[in-house]
Order: sequence, then structure tokens, then C-alpha cells
Amino acid sequence: MLLCVYLILFSFSSSLPSSCKLRRKFHLNEIHKPGDVVLGGMFEVHFTSVFPERTFISEPEQPSCEGFDILGFRHAMTMAFAIDEINKNSNLLPNVTLGYSLYDNCGALVVGFSGSLSLASGREEQFLLEENCLGTPPVLGIVGDSASTYTIAISNVLGLYKMPIVSYFSTCSCLSDRKRFPSFFRTIPSDAFQVRAMIQILKHFGWSWVGLLVSDDDYGLHVARSFQSDLAQSGGGCLAYSEVLPWDSDPSELRRIVHLIKISTARVVMVFAHEFHMIHLMEEVALQNVTDRQWIASEAWTGSTVLHTPLLMPYLSGTLGIAIRRGEIPGLKDFLLQIHPGQYDKSYGNNMVTQYWEYTFQCKFVPAGWVEAGGELCTGQEDIEHVETEFLDLSNLRPEYNIYKAVYALAYALDDMLRCVPGRGPFSGHSCGTLQRLEPWQLVHYLQKVNFTTTFGDQVSFDENGDVLPIYDIMNWLWLPNGRTEVQNVGAVKESANGEELTIDEDKIFWNFESKQSPQSVCSESCPPGTRMARRKGEPECCFDCIPCSEGKISNKTDSMECTSCPEDFWSSPQGDHCVPKKIEFLSYQEPLGICLTTTSLLGTFICAVVLVIFIYHRNTPMVRANNSELSFLILASLKLCFLCSLLFIGRPRLWTCQLRHAAFGISFVLCVSCILVKTMVVLAVFKASKPGGGASLKWFGIVQQRGTVLVLTSIQAAICTAWLVSSSPVPYKNTKYHNDKIVYECVVGSTVGFAVLLGYIGLLAILSFLLAFLARNLPDNFNEAKLITFSMLIFCAVWVAFVPAYVNSPGKYADAVEVFAILASSFGLLVALFGPKCYIIVLRPERNTKKAIMGRGTTKS
Repeated sequence: MLLCVYLILFSFSSSLPSSCKLRRKFHLNEIHKPGDVVLGGMFEVHFTSVFPERTFISEPEQPSCEGFDILGFRHAMTMAFAIDEINKNSNLLPNVTLGYSLYDNCGALVVGFSGSLSLASGREEQFLLEENCLGTPPVLGIVGDSASTYTIAISNVLGLYKMPIVSYFSTCSCLSDRKRFPSFFRTIPSDAFQVRAMIQILKHFGWSWVGLLVSDDDYGLHVARSFQSDLAQSGGGCLAYSEVLPWDSDPSELRRIVHLIKISTARVVMVFAHEFHMIHLMEEVALQNVTDRQWIASEAWTGSTVLHTPLLMPYLSGTLGIAIRRGEIPGLKDFLLQIHPGQYDKSYGNNMVTQYWEYTFQCKFVPAGWVEAGGELCTGQEDIEHVETEFLDLSNLRPEYNIYKAVYALAYALDDMLRCVPGRGPFSGHSCGTLQRLEPWQLVHYLQKVNFTTTFGDQVSFDENGDVLPIYDIMNWLWLPNGRTEVQNVGAVKESANGEELTIDEDKIFWNFESKQSPQSVCSESCPPGTRMARRKGEPECCFDCIPCSEGKISNKTDSMECTSCPEDFWSSPQGDHCVPKKIEFLSYQEPLGICLTTTSLLGTFICAVVLVIFIYHRNTPMVRANNSELSFLILASLKLCFLCSLLFIGRPRLWTCQLRHAAFGISFVLCVSCILVKTMVVLAVFKASKPGGGASLKWFGIVQQRGTVLVLTSIQAAICTAWLVSSSPVPYKNTKYHNDKIVYECVVGSTVGFAVLLGYIGLLAILSFLLAFLARNLPDNFNEAKLITFSMLIFCAVWVAFVPAYVNSPGKYADAVEVFAILASSFGLLVALFGPKCYIIVLRPERNTKKAIMGRGTTKS
């Protein structure tokens, strides 16, 4: 390419210092109109061209352009109309007439490049120069080209001379590089914004698994890189595949690509390509009958009508695409109706207007071989108004509107430059540009600052990269029953302070699916709350499995990457989507176990009360008065306290219940056992006193001494409890070690030593009582109570020995239940063993409740 440019530029040079001579001319399709300032234009008026093998030869040869593009010609005429309208506007460029030179690139890079150099070099074969080869250039600015590849080539060369180029259709984001393209501007958003707009559409519909097809040129390859990069950064989805459409429409390659589309699970296909790529691609799609695909069109083919055929529309109906902003250009239709071949000078190659006339009326001005073949001869009198042609359908002006804005941008920049006040200019020495010495780089300066509003109400200005304020319309293809295709506007996307702003009217969208609804296109279904995403090894990040959160962890949103742990007092719900308070577990009055223990405790208390009433009622009988009735009353009272203290172990633990339960239990049992111990000692002392010389022992076991002994023994336990509570008091504790999903409310003993001393002291008194009672077991039956005490202490010790291992190995509330059971069992054991036989005699065998009956057998034995 550089060698080609060098040769072309060399062909324009002249050895004469005072003049420049055009050594070769390109013979192209063109239209010219003179003016004080001339603007150039490059348009694709023909789809393809057949160019001679040698372009630069002594005898000029004309490239053969094929496939007249009626819309491309309308683009060129839109520029002509805009310049004509500006010339009629007395407020814009007064006393200055604009002219134009419009060229057809014939769908070929070499032709477009040749046309651009023709614009830059001019059409005069020789012209004089001022010194240092300075002079007003043939054109001051160029509108075009359409394809990004053509524009890149042109801008690379003409940018060296700061020639302003305003493109209406080149979207490659690479053209925003101000270092490479310092004089490039455009009135169409760049692909960078187009890509972001596409990603917004994907996000809106939840399409995270898409296929990407691009053309094999600068436009497509830059888009592919930009799309993959932006898609990854936005987290909007993944590409199922990315393929490049061949320029030569290789059938085998197209078959491979379409087969890939067919077998892929991605139901959304995005295509950044030109319409001729789409024609061959969709023909293969129809051949393989690839249905149930949502096509997303780039702006390059969203408005293409050549695809609206009965063969392709069953597959393309429902297509969503972004399109250039539609505008309205008042007066354009009248201008187009006035176009006639006689308007333009035919001295410069083929006239595009002539070709337009021949295409529209299917006739020829040059009849050589045409009339003989049955063709009609053009007269120039044909009436365009009676012909149904797409040329006059101005309901969807999109590229034309961009061309219109591009011409006005150059005009406003030139107007600002010519209004400059000498001495206040922006150039060296505060100078201004003049009509006689206009330089392209001067226009670039003003073009960068241009700011105006079109008659349609759109503001036009350029940022530091030469890009216009971006906005796109969102279009939807609808295949009507009559065979026609309607391309309807369903929304818009534009740049705002907060990024891309998307608005879509989903009710207007036609979906080409049986459900008539938006399709689902995902590699993996979204992970619901309660699960987390686990990426599949070796696959894109959109392909994952949904793993349920482990117990105690939750995810409360869709597609969570990880599960979060619940707070300490909370646990995960069964669904794993939110935290719920952990169940509180303690020995409750409402549960069956608590009810049974409470009932048993109250029953024991009631029995104690009944026995106490019986003893009080029969307090004067020998059975009650024998062996200190006062101690019997104390034992009954203490047993009642033992039964009642068990209720402190039931219910929600609180500080006062935790502190009181063990103290009450310890003191109550010590009171009971100490009374039994004193009673046993009294029995031994009485029988010892009955022997000769043993009367002195009774003085140590009088009423006062018995009360004092009970008081002292009980006070010791009270002191132990006080020390324990003061040093390390039992407190309520939320235990989560037993169950992950439960909080076990329990009372921790605080000091294990204190608790052990309390139990040990009770055990010491119980063992001592048992031993003394065991020694007195062979005393006379009717008088002896020692056997009952021995049996009761045996039960008591057995219960509490079994209690220790059961308590240690019982978790949570069951430890409290074991302790309550031990209290109740030992209390019932004492109550039944000590008072059962006596109540039996008092209530059922009153004849034995006499002194004679109690002492009789004892006297006989003695």
C-alpha cells in the first residue's frame, strides 16, 4: 500500500518549480459543480467494479462498475441538495458559493482511493503555484467514505496534509485515534458505542450466551476485539463462538459456519457485517433450514432491503438491530424529482446522473447494441413521478441524514472561519483564514469546535476524537402476510452522563418463535437463591453448575458466586436463601418431658404436704413422738423444698434461676440429710444410754444440740454456695456446640470446683448417715428406725452415684432433665423409705400406734 501511495504521489509531482502538472488522470464516475469553495464526496453508487489489470497507463481506461446502487446514488444527491440549500441560505456563508465534486468508489478500495486522490489533486492538468508550492487546494474537505476500510486508507494519506474528512458511515473505532487520523470526523457513532449498545440489548433481554459473526475487514475485526473485551468487562455474557465471514463467500466455509450456528445452544446470533456477506450467509442458512435463532443486526445491514425476500424472511423475521438515527430533510424530495441528465457537464467521464436515469427507466442514451437487442432508447423526457422507485421513498432517511449533517458541519466550520476578526484569530499572530488562502488544517481547527442544531432538532458537535454525540435507533423486522417487510422502530440507545441509556418498547417487538416471546439464550440457567455458581472447567464463565449452599450458609440473590455464612444466632433456611433465627432449646414447661417432670415435682410436694398434715394431726401419738418428732417435721419440710427446687431447672434459663437452682438444691438436701444424720445419731445414743453406764451420752443429744447440729451442717453448705456464687457464679449460656441449627440455653456452673464441693458435701453427709444407720440396723425392730434410714440412704446414694456419669454425658436440656430426675428420685426415695411405713401404721393400722405396741416386743427381747 505504501509503495502504491508513493507511486501515485510521485505521478502528481512536477519538475517545474512554478507549476504543477497532472501527469495522469483517473476516469471515474463523477458529478461536479463549481463554486468559490469546493467540497468533495465519496459514495458507493455501484456495488462492484471490474478494474483493468494496469491502472496507470498512458491511455486512460475506465473501470467497469457493475450493479447500480440506487440508494448510494441518493446519498450522493443528498450532499448535492445540502450544498444547494446552503447556497440559498443568506445567513450561512453569505457571498460564498459552495461547489462539489462527487465520486463513485464502485465498491472497490482502489477506485475509492483513486477518487480521493483526484479530489486532493484537482482536475486541472496544469496550474501555477505561488512560491513554496502553496495554493488553495481543489477541495477544502471531503464527505465520505462509506466503508471503514476505504476511509482508513484515505485518511492515512490525506491526514498527512490535514485534509478534513467527515464520514457518514465509517464506524471503526480505530478511526478515533487522533494520532493516526488527526483530521478525521464522523457523524455516525463509532463501533465502540455500537458494541456497548449491543451489550445493553443483550443485558436487557438476559441473553448471556451468544454467537458472533464478523466480516473479514477492519470493520469486523475491530468490532470482534472490542466486543469480546467490553463483554468480558461488563459481565454481560459469553461468546459461544466467534467466526469471520469470508470475503470470497467460500461455500465450504459458509457451510461450516452455518452448521456451527445450527448445533450451538446459543439462540442469539450477532452479525457485524455488510449486506453482501449477509446475502450469502442467509442463503446457506435457508439451505440448512436453521430456525429458532434470534438475529441481531449491526447498523451496516439493519436497513438493508436486499434481504427482504420470501426466501430469507422466514429466518430473518423478528431480527433486532441498531440503525443510524432517522432524520427528516425538508425539500429533499423536490430536489430529487428535479434531477435530470441535462443538468450536469458530461465532459468528465461517465455521469452518474445518466446511469441513474438509465437504471430507473431501463433505457440507454448510447444505443450501441442496445436497441438491436430490444432495449429502449432514453429520450430524457421520461417522467420520474410516474415510476415506483425506492429512490423517492424518504420515510427512512438514515445515512442521508448523516450526510446532511456532515455537509452542514463543514459549512458551519467554514462560516466560523470566514467570520474571524483579523487580530483575534486562533492562528499564529492572531491571524485568520481568508477565502483566498484557505488551508485544510485551518478548517480542521474550526470543525473541532463546531456546534449547531439541525432542523430536525438534533445537536451536532464533535468530541476530542472527532466522534459525534452517539445515538442509535433500535429496529425490528416484521414480515407481513402480504409478503412485504416492515422495519419498525422499537426503541433507542444513546450516550448519557451515566453511560448508555436504553429504552425499548417490548410490546411492539415481533418475536419469530412459536411462543411469540423473547427467547432464552444461556449456557446455564441462572442459579436461584440458595445456590452458588461453580464454573465448569475448560468452559466459558457463563457455563456453570449450581451448587446448593452448605448448611449455615446462604445466597439471597440470583447467580451468587459464593455463599455467605449466617450470623452466630442464625441458621440457613431449608431453601438456603435467607437466615432464620436458630431454634432455642431448653427444658421447657410446654414439652412432654418438662410436663412430666413438673407434674412429678408437684406430686412429690403434694405428698409431702399430705404426710405433714397426717403427722401434725397425729402429733401426739407414739409413732410421731418417737425419736424426736421435730426432726421428722424438718425432714418433711426439706423434702418439700427439694421437690420444689427441681422446678428451677425447668424453663428458660435466666441469671437468677441459674444462681438459685444449685444453691436451693444443695441447701435443701443438706438440710434433709443432716436431719437424718442427727436422727440416726439420736437412735444410737438412746440405745447406748439404755445400757448400764451409758446415760451420760444423752446429754450431748438434747433438743438444743440436735437443732444446733442441723443448723451448723446446713450453714456449711450455705457458706459453700455463697463462696461459689461470689467467686464464679453460674450464668445462662447459649451453647451452639451440640447442634449447628439450634441454640441450647443452659446454665454453665461457672466453677466446676464449687459444684463438685457442693455435691461432695451432700455425699459425705449421706455416706455418714448410711454408715451410722447400718451400724444400728440390729436394734429392736419396734423401736428401731435405723433400718428405714439405712434403706433410704442406700437409695439416695445409688441415685446420686448414677447421676454423675449420666449428667456428664447428657447434652443440653437433657443434663437438666437428668439432674431433675436425680432430685426427684432421691426425694421420693427418702420420702417413701422414711415415712411410708409410719403412715401405713398411723392411717391403716392405728392399733399398732401405741406405746405398748412399739415397746412391747422390744421389752420381751431384752
